[in-house]
Amino acid sequence: MIAGRLKRIASGRVLRHRPVRDYLWMTAGLLLTAWALNAFLIPNRLAAGGVSGLATILFYTARDFGITLPVGMQMLVMNTALLALAVRVRGWRYAAKTVYGIVALSVFVDVFAAFTPHLAEGDYLLAALYGGALSGIGIGMVFKAGGNTGGTDIVAQLLSRRISLGQGQLLLAVDACVIMLAALKFGPELALYGAVAVFVMGASIDLVLKGLPVEKAAFIVSENPGRIGDAIMHDLGRGATALAARGMYSGAPREMIFTVVSRKEIDDLKQIVNTIDPHALLIISDVHEAIGEGFKQMGV
Repeated sequence: MIAGRLKRIASGRVLRHRPVRDYLWMTAGLLLTAWALNAFLIPNRLAAGGVSGLATILFYTARDFGITLPVGMQMLVMNTALLALAVRVRGWRYAAKTVYGIVALSVFVDVFAAFTPHLAEGDYLLAALYGGALSGIGIGMVFKAGGNTGGTDIVAQLLSRRISLGQGQLLLAVDACVIMLAALKFGPELALYGAVAVFVMGASIDLVLKGLPVEKAAFIVSENPGRIGDAIMHDLGRGATALAARGMYSGAPREMIFTVVSRKEIDDLKQIVNTIDPHALLIISDVHEAIGEGFKQMGV
C-alpha cells in the first residue's frame, strides 16, 4: 500500500513536469512548420494536402480577384469549424489537446508571412522536398508531444466512424481531394509537386515519431542455439533470449535465439552464426528504437 502511494506520488511529479516540456516541444514544432510553409510551400503554390493546402489554393484564388485572405486566418477558421464538429461528435476532452496547436499554428503562419524569405522560388522539386521535410518534422514534434494541428486528420477521424475505412486511408483520400483542387487551380504539374511534398511530409513525421533504424533485431534458428547464445553474450556483450519454437515440417521442438544489436555489430553477429552453424537461419530486421540495458534508458 505504501509502495503504491509512493509510486503515485512519483508519477504525479513526473506528470507535473511533462506539460511544460510538451508545450515547449509543441511550440518549437509549430514554429518550424509555419516557417516551412511560408518559406517553401505557399510562395511556390504547392498545396501539400490538408487545411494548409486548401488555404493556399483559396489564397491565390482570392488574390486573382484583388482580395487578400491570409493563409493563417483561413486555417484558423477551417480548423475551428472542424473542431466544433468534432466536439459535437466526440466531446470536449477531444478538443483540449487540439486547440493550442490550431490557434498557435494559424498565428505563426500569418506572423511569419511578413518577413520569411521565399526560398527555392521557381524550383518546385526543391521546394517540395524541403517544405515537406521541414513541415513534417515540425508536425512530428507536435505529435510527439501529444498535440495536434487539426486539419484533415480531424476529418479522417470523424469519417472513420461512418465509413468502413481506416483513418490512414481516409486521410490519404482527403489529401488527394485537396491535390485535385490544386490541379484545377495551379495545373497538374504543381499538383504533382504538391503530392511529392505530402509524401515527404508523411515520411518526415514517421521519422520523428519512430526514429532512425539504428539497431537491428535478429532471429536465429539453429541446431546449436546454446553456443550461439553464449557467443552473443560473451563476444558481442549483448543479451540473447531463447524462444520456444517448433518446426512445422518435423514437428520437433527447438529454441530460437532473439537478440538486438547495433548496426556496426551485424557483421560480427553474422560471423558468429556462420562459424558455429553455417546452416542456421538468420533473420535480420530494423529496430527503430531500443530501450533498456545496453541501449538508451527509458524516458530519454
